[in-house]
Amino acid sequence: MLILKCFLVGLILAVFLTVLYVNALVNPVFPASKNQLITVIIPPRASSAAVSNILYEHGLIRAPLVFQVYSRLKGVDDELKAGRYGFSLTQGVPEIAAQLVKGPEAVAFTIPEGFTVYQIANLLDRHDLVEKEAFLEAAALENFNYSFLTSLPPSWRRLEGYLFPDTYQVNHGTSAQKIIEMMLDRFNCAIKNLNYEKKAQQAGLTLHQAVIIASLVEREAKKEAERPLIAGVIMNRLQKGMPLQVDATVQYALGSQRAKLYYKDLQVNSPYNTYKIPGLPPGPIACPGESSLLAAVKPSPTSYLYYVAKPDGSHAFARTLATHNINQKRYLPIEK
Repeated sequence: MLILKCFLVGLILAVFLTVLYVNALVNPVFPASKNQLITVIIPPRASSAAVSNILYEHGLIRAPLVFQVYSRLKGVDDELKAGRYGFSLTQGVPEIAAQLVKGPEAVAFTIPEGFTVYQIANLLDRHDLVEKEAFLEAAALENFNYSFLTSLPPSWRRLEGYLFPDTYQVNHGTSAQKIIEMMLDRFNCAIKNLNYEKKAQQAGLTLHQAVIIASLVEREAKKEAERPLIAGVIMNRLQKGMPLQVDATVQYALGSQRAKLYYKDLQVNSPYNTYKIPGLPPGPIACPGESSLLAAVKPSPTSYLYYVAKPDGSHAFARTLATHNINQKRYLPIEK
């Protein structure tokens, strides 16, 4: 009987110590430490064993097998989601596991109206969402099943004008192709809601031509009320066979958004230089928003043929070259 009692006491003590040990393993590594986040990246299709090793390497768990065993016992080892996470040493294994099952928090970013594809690539790189080179490569080479892209040659410039400016939410780890598809889908929805292709046809334009004009308006107009008027000037010059002479196309050709242009800049050899090449440039020079898209297909009826920017962002419009020359002397930012 004494031996049995000793055995039971020993068994109870062993179970008690095992429970304490297991609790110690799954509890936070430093429960009283400051809540400093440790960035952890879980790759796609990572096994619970791989996730456990990643957590251990970052000092978030006490032993490599801890998380693997816990996630299997809880039946969530196949529900762990890839992405970028911020974990703290104050978090225990159960809390970490719950966060991995829920998935990473979405990151919001905003594409301003008038951004180019290259600027969008830089913005996503700065947000640490997608590397710039990976974004531009996907823009050039991936297959995007949208009718408005089918006739455009393979290059990242084919997406210029079609990545709709808006606020988006994505998780860290979202591919460049997926992010691009989100923007293209937003553009597709916008033109359908606006019945845009029909409006472009009524204005005597193809969809691509309308987006090109909208991009010129977006880059030129700083005042909302002037968008249809600038579109009207562009249409007037096209109808008369006059070169557009849009400064923003020269900036695009130079790969620069510089505020001041020089006469030598106007000589840049590029199909986007509307000082040298007649008609519209071969493609959009930026991604226009809804206001500029509508202005392109509903320009203001006007007899103006010229405009020049004022220091406050508005424009001085003119019907004759003589009046325009006066406005140029007063406002023109181009210097010798």
